[in-house]
Amino acid sequence: MKKTDAVAALAALAQDNRLDVFRLLVQAGPEGMSAGAVADALDLAPNTLTFHFDRLRTAGLVTVRRDGRSMIYAAQFEQMNALLGFLTENCCSGAPCVPSAACKPARKRAKILT
Repeated sequence: MKKTDAVAALAALAQDNRLDVFRLLVQAGPEGMSAGAVADALDLAPNTLTFHFDRLRTAGLVTVRRDGRSMIYAAQFEQMNALLGFLTENCCSGAPCVPSAACKPARKRAKILT
């Protein structure tokens, strides 16, 4: 990750509501969440949320896709891991250390019918 990309990602996350949105999308996993579900979960007005989504998208931290009439937002785990790697690449003088773990979101399991 380039320094300019790291600065853009950190700037996007440096606001309470955007940080809450991103953390919620990380919890949701690769499937993401509809904009309405995010608004309900965080008690944010839709017009305010649109602004925050745009900042996170511009920084490469979230993606959006249309599903019928809904916009589904999802965290970009590769970008998140790249940011974490950038922040910790010189940790422990370059020797392998604990902070080097990367997030690998679990896919939701299909329900087993018995």
